[in-house]
Amino acid sequence: MGRAKKMLSHVLSIRFQAVTSMLSPIQCRHKSLTLENMRQNIVKLEYAVRGPLVMRAAAIENELKKGSNKPFKKVIRANLGDAHAMGQKPITFIRQVLACVTLPELIDKYDFPSDVKQRSNELLDACGGRSVGAYSASYGLEIIRKDVAKYIEERDGHPSKWEDILITAGASMGIKSILGLYSPGNKPDGVMIPIPQYPLYSASLVEFGLEAVGYFLDEDNAWGLDMNELNSALEKSKKTCSVKCIVIINPGNPTGQVLSRENIESVIKFAHENNLLIIADEVYQHNVYAEGSKFHSFKKVLREMGAPYTDEVEVTSFMTISKGYMGECGLRGGWLEIVNMEPAVQAHLYKALSAMLCPTVLGQIATDAVAKPPKQGEPSYDLFNKEKTAVLESLKTRAKMVVDTFNSMEGFKCNAVQGAMYCFPRIQLPPKAIEAAKADGKAADVFYAFALLEETGICVVAGSGFKQRPGTYHFRTTILPQTDVLKEMLNIFQDFHQKFTKKYA
Repeated sequence: MGRAKKMLSHVLSIRFQAVTSMLSPIQCRHKSLTLENMRQNIVKLEYAVRGPLVMRAAAIENELKKGSNKPFKKVIRANLGDAHAMGQKPITFIRQVLACVTLPELIDKYDFPSDVKQRSNELLDACGGRSVGAYSASYGLEIIRKDVAKYIEERDGHPSKWEDILITAGASMGIKSILGLYSPGNKPDGVMIPIPQYPLYSASLVEFGLEAVGYFLDEDNAWGLDMNELNSALEKSKKTCSVKCIVIINPGNPTGQVLSRENIESVIKFAHENNLLIIADEVYQHNVYAEGSKFHSFKKVLREMGAPYTDEVEVTSFMTISKGYMGECGLRGGWLEIVNMEPAVQAHLYKALSAMLCPTVLGQIATDAVAKPPKQGEPSYDLFNKEKTAVLESLKTRAKMVVDTFNSMEGFKCNAVQGAMYCFPRIQLPPKAIEAAKADGKAADVFYAFALLEETGICVVAGSGFKQRPGTYHFRTTILPQTDVLKEMLNIFQDFHQKFTKKYA
């Protein structure tokens, strides 16, 4: 028996040597880049809105296509602020301009409105070789930077320098370019971020080796910003990092709140007192629904507060074409405006952005259409205004529908969606559900969200992906499904929640 084993071992050894001799040297070598030696910040990085739940949703969609028997016919993706994916129609003016600059012969071939033709020719003249396939300047086409500056001036009633405007591939690129200026190390620079927060911030801070300093929004006060909380969070952080910056998301994601002017003034005073740069994430500035709520830009308030704030507080503000009434997520357009940054630092920022060549020119052109929309009296104005108004009014209706439905459900508490595109309801989960989640190795709200997806096809994002007060459970859902789909989704949701709570009662 022992001899037989030795012979078998010898034969297997010969076969292994024969197989490995046929492999190329690259296949036999160890990999130069491994999980152990790669940059560990990337390993630690998490991004909840495109995490395991979303991957499972995609897998379920493939299973449905292959005829898998599920208790539902489709996946409803309420996890992302992706308006067009949820059925929103593009704005005609934006798409007509894009069509003409992409295929210039259309300008004379088709009966587009005269302002569309004029805009398209102006933008093509600014492109190398009159082609959107040419590189632009690293910071965007000058004509578009000037149009953005004029938009900001008209919005705020205060001057804006086009040289301080950078056109970016969506707001995310601009935000990351600012965060990337800060320093990691044994005592890294710290960035104050709201809790709940948009995962772009927590993920980027991990990537750059910076310290996230969370400050809790006040859920019992419509997700308001409490200055005592800001001061407390800053004081606690001093042992581990040097705080250099504060992030404000207004209107809020995922919470949907809209800051009052008084709140913004308080933040500016706080930033001045503590020598902090303000990152003003204002991408939802068109999305304000609640009576009495109004968008105030940080720059406008800063300018109107006067000395010493006007000339001393550093602000970077961000806008995108992915949200608002446009929803052009895939075109990747947006801008960054810089206020009161040290000129030498600003020069190095511009240098760093030059290494990325330029944002997509089609995204820039869509950005121009948002910054310089048709004016009253121009041929495209009536249709543009009709489409824009219809989108925003529908979002306002859907915001109320979602909040009213969740507040009618046992164990739910949902603040009004004053703005943005999401609501962030708080749910009370049965103790047995929490125990089951623990046994399954999941956070309780993640367990709930997975059950919702598997049983109904509705994909939301668990609140733990945005951070939340310990002991509380939430989830984020968009208000973007079109009205008929949203009604269907909410009805299914109610039925699921009743069954879930009964199962774990």
